[in-house]
Formats: sequence, C-alpha cells, structure tokens
Amino acid sequence: MSGFIHVGFGNIVNAGKIISIVSPDAAPVKRMVQKAKEDGTAIDATQGRKTKAVLVMENGMLVLSALLPETIAARVQTESDDTDEA
Repeated sequence: MSGFIHVGFGNIVNAGKIISIVSPDAAPVKRMVQKAKEDGTAIDATQGRKTKAVLVMENGMLVLSALLPETIAARVQTESDDTDEA
C-alpha cells in the first residue's frame, strides 16, 4: 500500500496514484491545466501561490502545487524507499 505525500500547505496526495510530476512552464502543460480547470478536474493546492508543479494522477485529475517538482519527487522517492524497507 502506498503512502501519502505532502504537496504543500497541509495538502496531501496518494503517492501511488501519481503518474507524473511536471513543471507548468511549457505551453502544452499550460493548455492541459487550463482545460482541467474548465472541466473541473484540477485541484488547486497552491493556496493562492504561484503553481510550480503539476501532478498528473491516475484518474486524470491534475493537482497544482506551489512546491517545486524536484521537492515533490524527492518526497515520493523517500516514501517509496520507506515502503521498500518495510
């Protein structure tokens, strides 16, 4: 069973359901985020801060985070290391 990881401001996501963690700077990602906002499939976990990472989830939802992708990836890696040891 996968654990949960903190994505900023008290928000957590299931680490096992993350497909990718991408930077929101590229134009295709910006379009993907805009479409998700229009469709209601975006979860904004930035608390009004600038979006620095977009988490693409298995169910097609996007989670917007104010943390850097590298920070979130390190947390996912730490979580998977902890799971491997158990």
